[in-house]
This record gives sequence, structure tokens and C-alpha cells, in this order.
Amino acid sequence: MDKVLIDAQGALLDAAIEAQVPRFIPSDYAMDFTKIKPGTNRNFDLHRQFKAHLDLAAIRSTTILSGAFMHLLAGDAPLVLPKIKRVLYWGNDPNQPLDFTTMDDTAAYTAEAALDPDTPPILRIAGEQISAAGLAKVASELSGTPYHLFRGGGVERLRRLSRIIRVFTPDSESPFPIWQGMQYLYCMFEGSGRLTPLDNKRYPNLQWTGVQTVLKQVL
Repeated sequence: MDKVLIDAQGALLDAAIEAQVPRFIPSDYAMDFTKIKPGTNRNFDLHRQFKAHLDLAAIRSTTILSGAFMHLLAGDAPLVLPKIKRVLYWGNDPNQPLDFTTMDDTAAYTAEAALDPDTPPILRIAGEQISAAGLAKVASELSGTPYHLFRGGGVERLRRLSRIIRVFTPDSESPFPIWQGMQYLYCMFEGSGRLTPLDNKRYPNLQWTGVQTVLKQVL
């Protein structure tokens, strides 16, 4: 993964500086990794490492943080489990807000930011901020069948499991081996990487896709 986030992206940065591009937008689309303790999440450590390099480069930059991509709700991070009518959560609070944004909305926002000469160093967006309890409510309404909350365990248990699985898993350059997905869920439910304040209204012409639209395709 470091070959992409550090090496390949570093080559793009060097080319942008050489071409005298006015601003660089790194591939940072995630929760707020600047607030998350180093060593907690491999990918966030790599984002942080590249940002430190970018901050010293002779070019302006804007990081766009968008939380988890919304399609992961029914994909690589399936919190909504239609087969058993459950919504998975970790920790003690099923009302912990989680940040989700579709890839299309993130791309549209990034395009606006790329043409904006006055962007700050960091922009934070979320198509919807919703908890596991909120997801269960939406899934119940869409399906006409009650969805119940399913607690996987405490967040520290999830962190320990991710470490154990990583030890017994060969090194991987994959963006999301199973242990990395568990690290991401830990950071979501632990809560320190929440996106606040949001900059959604910076470009008022944009329309945001909510969780209901995405889950409707699954349920």
C-alpha cells in the first residue's frame, strides 16, 4: 500500500511541482486521520506520512476527508446484514455517529474544490452522519421488516482481533485486507476520527446522497 500512497503519489507530487501546478489534492478520502493515534490504522499512518511530506513541499495542498464510502455498508464493511436482519456495531453506544459519503458525491465535491482558488488545507464532508441505531431504523423502514442491533463486542476487542489476524496473515499490499478493514471499523466506532465541522455547504449547488438511497438498492 505504501507503494501507492507514498511512492506513486510522491511521483505525482514531484510532477505537479515541476509543472508549476498551483495546488495538489492528495488521495486522502477517509475519516479524520489527523486525529487518530499513530499505530492504530496502517492506511491512516501512510496518509499521515504523506501529508507530512506534502506540507513541506513547495506547493499548496487541500486534503478532502469524506468518511467511509457509503457503498461499503453492503460491501467490504457490511454493517447492514440483510440475511439475518441485523445491524452490526462495536462498542457500548449504538448511537455513535458514523460518517458516510458516496464516491460520486466525493468526486463532485473534489471537482468543485479543484476549481476553487481559496480552499483551506483541509475540507471535511459527509453525505450523511448516522449511527448503527439509525441504520437499523432506515433498514426496517425500507424492508418492512424489523432490523435489530447486533453488538460485536467492545472496540478494544475489535482492535485486539485485528492485531491477531494481522500476525497470522501474510504481508499484503491490498488496500483492505481483513485486518485493515477491522482497523477502520475500530476507528469508526471509537469515534476520535469523526468529521467536524463539516464543509458540505461550501458549494451549495451540490446535492448529497443519503444512506436511504444506497440501502434501497440492497434491501
